[in-house]
Amino acid sequence: MKHIGDSQIVAFCCYSHFCTGNLFFTGSSFTHQVITERALLNVTIQVCRAVALSEGKDFSFPATPLTGHSVAAACEAPKSLKTFLNTIKTILNTNRNTDIFFWNDARYHCDDERLTDGQKLITDGLSAIKAANSQQNFASATSTLGRVLHTLQDFYSHSNWVELGNNAPNSNMIRANANIGTIAEATRATCRSCVGDDCTNNILEDILNEKILTSGYFSLTSSKKLSGKCSHGGFFDRTSRTEPTGGINKDSFTSEHGHLHRQAADVAIAATNELLEDIRGAAGDKPFLQMMGLFRGKALCFAIDTTGSMSDDIEAVKTVTSSIIDRKVGTQDEPSVYILVPFNDPGFGPLMKTTDPDVFKTYINSLTAIGGGDFEELSLSGLQLALTGSPPNSEIFVFTDATAKDAFLRNAVIALIESTKSTVSNSVAKQDFSSHCE
Repeated sequence: MKHIGDSQIVAFCCYSHFCTGNLFFTGSSFTHQVITERALLNVTIQVCRAVALSEGKDFSFPATPLTGHSVAAACEAPKSLKTFLNTIKTILNTNRNTDIFFWNDARYHCDDERLTDGQKLITDGLSAIKAANSQQNFASATSTLGRVLHTLQDFYSHSNWVELGNNAPNSNMIRANANIGTIAEATRATCRSCVGDDCTNNILEDILNEKILTSGYFSLTSSKKLSGKCSHGGFFDRTSRTEPTGGINKDSFTSEHGHLHRQAADVAIAATNELLEDIRGAAGDKPFLQMMGLFRGKALCFAIDTTGSMSDDIEAVKTVTSSIIDRKVGTQDEPSVYILVPFNDPGFGPLMKTTDPDVFKTYINSLTAIGGGDFEELSLSGLQLALTGSPPNSEIFVFTDATAKDAFLRNAVIALIESTKSTVSNSVAKQDFSSHCE
């Protein structure tokens, strides 16, 4: 990148890949942004329908084309609109940034016949997304998702998958170590030069007849193409100027294989849907909606004192918490996630998360009051863990019969409450931070 300026990078990204964002508008062509957003909205609305039907509710699809606003409204999650839109924006931005930060790495774009390397990036990323979702680290999941989708979508624009007559995704691209097809050997020619501006028939007949996979070579600074290989094409691709000239990319209607742009985009949308459905299947419907930022209600968190002095109160706490949970289940305020943080002395935690209210009750009912030894307990340490382990705008209840032994954390806890915009209800008036909890 040291040989080119930022403006050249932007121009290159726009020309050689499905581009994203208003800055990367390419007329009526299907950009990465259009492909990604369309699939995200389509899968999200299907998940919302499945959740509604599972709860015995009616569901009405909004008018098409789908928008973030119409999907959030149909999912009965208007309070989550801003978070939902920001999640989509994050995914689109990380998709776009793949062009900016990895423009010279053929793996991320399935260029230079690095198709199995692209597959590995996709499947490794998919595993990371599923792991992040299982830990409810949705920020990490969505950040990785945008990059993974970029590489997956480029497979259909940069390889000859469509030219081979395929109208459906190559499902093995999202399956680790699966056979994605026969890729042309390094010594095998795949293209002939275009005839002027006509590149319609530049892929060799034997490659097409034998269903051999190939993709165009690309270089901004030098011709690194192997003999007889196809180029990506476009003004910035130096390899397209050496024999065989031209290119095979389908990034836009004006690309060398632009006559197949719509077909490639349609398959890329279907492939994006397929990958999102795979994530949904691994996570479950409600966690998928959480990943997308569609929360029905705030996260509900209980930080509960389990020291010996609570032995007379612990059963009452279980009854109160059960009542709080039951009042919210099945309503628009049903929590997106349930979090429990027990605290004792000298320890606190571990933090436990679940999306199942019955499992949450099981966690709480398993608590016993034991330990401690003095009146003051580590209530602020427990609350601090609850705040750092909960998403923003959480609803947190602290149950304790003692003042804070760790009062030195008071300012840090107040700062966390204010920065996360969480609400905290505390049963001990002596811990004066309640005025900062709204």
